[in-house]
Amino acid sequence: MADYDYDVLVIGAGPGGYVAAIRAAQLGLKTACAEARETLGGTCLNVGCIPSKAMLHASEYFDAAANGAMAKMGIKVTPELDLDAMHGQRRDAVKQLTGGIEYLFKKNKVTWLKGHARFTGKDSVEVAGQTVRAKNIVIATGSSVTPLPGVTVDQKVVVDSTGALELPKVPEHMVVIGGGVIGLELGSVWRRLGAKVTVVEYLDQILPGFDGDVRKEAQKIFKKQGMEFKLSTKVTGVTVSGESATLTVEPAAGGAAETITADAVLLAIGRKPNTDGLNLEAAGLSVNGRGQVEIDHDFATSVPGIWAIGDVAPGLMLAHKAEDEGIAVAENIAGLTGIVNHDVIPSVVYTMPEFAGVGLTEEAAKAKGEIKVGKFPMMANSRAKTNHEPDGFVKIIADAKTDRVVGVWAIASVAGTMIAQAAQAMEFGATSEDIAYTCHAHPTHSEAIKEAAMAVTGKPIHI
Repeated sequence: MADYDYDVLVIGAGPGGYVAAIRAAQLGLKTACAEARETLGGTCLNVGCIPSKAMLHASEYFDAAANGAMAKMGIKVTPELDLDAMHGQRRDAVKQLTGGIEYLFKKNKVTWLKGHARFTGKDSVEVAGQTVRAKNIVIATGSSVTPLPGVTVDQKVVVDSTGALELPKVPEHMVVIGGGVIGLELGSVWRRLGAKVTVVEYLDQILPGFDGDVRKEAQKIFKKQGMEFKLSTKVTGVTVSGESATLTVEPAAGGAAETITADAVLLAIGRKPNTDGLNLEAAGLSVNGRGQVEIDHDFATSVPGIWAIGDVAPGLMLAHKAEDEGIAVAENIAGLTGIVNHDVIPSVVYTMPEFAGVGLTEEAAKAKGEIKVGKFPMMANSRAKTNHEPDGFVKIIADAKTDRVVGVWAIASVAGTMIAQAAQAMEFGATSEDIAYTCHAHPTHSEAIKEAAMAVTGKPIHI
């Protein structure tokens, strides 16, 4: 057998790739990671999850000061927005975290090959003019913004999620194309800072993939906060003139077109797998109809020694799913058993309140068989009441015969943190009774999970 430069070469240093590289190195494998960005961490750390949370958190403070929420609690302030400073703290958070991964690479002796990688064979890639051979190659190239015909992103007036983080001033009117997680989070940031925000969604409800009750409640909450919605509506074109854009929209089912003017347009209709430029053909690989690299249960592709994880492989496009797959694929390469339970991957929208879920929606659970559902409103939760956070509920869906929990959905200020308990319970095959009889600290938002579990059998205490 010919000599290899590395035991493992990971292509891409996003949450899936950098985790796979670190884990492989921890397991004693000689590891390299190819990444073309100036910094590690991929979309998530550089222009996605992390910077958007920095802006969401900062804008929450501004909103609480500006809309009277602080005054209600006896704190009188007149806020003044310093957008440059807000952007500055966002960039600082990104710099620290991407630098942290670079440190972890050095600590674990992972070689960073700087540049785009393209296959030149089944076990070789070219990075920045250098050919590298590896016994195992992991494709972890992530995803990028899905384009929309008739809409050109210029990152000034028409922006994608990256440009929406960098706007130099608060738009007067922002139109968000797409009522999914990214559009709602970034739309929330600019609404809080003073923009009028209109969300245009092709479907008849926002948040596709989420539980029906959560989707209905989310729209009510966002509407109450001042967001406008045009549902069952498609955008057929956007023209830019100077610093203003004109959108042409029409009903999804067909009908008369109308126009909307805005000084910022955010395109957020989803993401597509990154395979362009990889030269997959040279490795004997191709993509499926959705542009993904197909894998088996162990994350192996159809070519021995080549693996794929994260957004480029089938499944939810979420950083934490990619991270879990990164650990699992490294363990499989090392001869251990790496498994990811794709039935228990939480999803979170980091607005205020947060929307979170894990497992099946009520609709999907009903389609599979008989269920019992327990629901508890946050307005009856003492901590939410004390914190002036009455919006939302927790909903637990259990199998009617076994009582095993198959889905948990929550709307609360800290729903993203609360959902971890539900995911862990489901990983252990918990019943609603198991959760109901687990002591929860008082007063906490998480008590609503206990009460919702009690409600599965009709016995919550506080309603």
